[in-house]
Amino acid sequence: MKTSMSSTKDLVKVDDYCSKFNLSTLHPLVSVHDLSEGTWEGQEHADAVRYHFYGIFLKQGEGCILKYGRQNYDYQDGTLVFLAPGQLVHVGHIDKNFKPSGHALLFHPDLLWGTHLAKTMTDYTFFSYQFHEALHVSEKERQLVLDLFDKIRAELSQGIDKHSKELVIVNIELFLKYCMRFYDRQFITREKENLGVIQRFENSLNSYIQTGKARELGIPSVSYFAEEQNLSSNYFGDLVKKETGKSAHDHIQAKIIEVAKEKIFDPDKSLSQIAYELGFRYPQHFTRLFKNKVGYTPNEYRRMN
Repeated sequence: MKTSMSSTKDLVKVDDYCSKFNLSTLHPLVSVHDLSEGTWEGQEHADAVRYHFYGIFLKQGEGCILKYGRQNYDYQDGTLVFLAPGQLVHVGHIDKNFKPSGHALLFHPDLLWGTHLAKTMTDYTFFSYQFHEALHVSEKERQLVLDLFDKIRAELSQGIDKHSKELVIVNIELFLKYCMRFYDRQFITREKENLGVIQRFENSLNSYIQTGKARELGIPSVSYFAEEQNLSSNYFGDLVKKETGKSAHDHIQAKIIEVAKEKIFDPDKSLSQIAYELGFRYPQHFTRLFKNKVGYTPNEYRRMN
């Protein structure tokens, strides 16, 4: 959904979010809140909000107003949603009597400078999952989340000293590691649905190459197959890796090599023709991939067989 600049509100600082709900910011770069302690006073409405910091929200109760694209997300009690800097969130109409609920952990990228977490944030791919790929936590998991939120909040609420930042960062990192474990559990409990995703991926990959789409559209990409199933690239990639032990990218390359080996046996096809049919714009790129995966160039492989 495209949104005009006039209807998009940028939340640049952590305090920009807190002030929306009349909550006190615990620290300029990081804050933890029980949202039920805040109030909404009918401030200016925007169709969408763009975050410039990380936001993690534990949904509790009813009254979800977040949207992704054109679809409302049907939150369940005990759902964790992750937002990354630059992410645009669409919001529905907010009633003047709206009462916020749930819990929020907000932290700015500047907080991470010079820390171990700054180097590993890209490992937490769930920050770029779509809302319908949110994490549903059990009662036991939710309590662990709240305990870690309380530890961060307690650290921020007392006097800041030389240990404060390290302790806050350590607890944020511990929380994110637990979330990785929770997502692994969620992938396992949705095994039946996940196998359907894998099967559709394999069928679509075969079709893409065999029906000439590769020649028309180029080498198949992970994002192409993710979009086909209405999934984000990261969620789709993580799901494929957890279910099969290989990345989606590896699956695609393996299929390309498998089909290439078959085509190489056709003496009427030149190696350039084969490269174009597989989606390569330049034959030398095909040769490089084939040599890397098989150990021989396509020409050498053809002569050997």
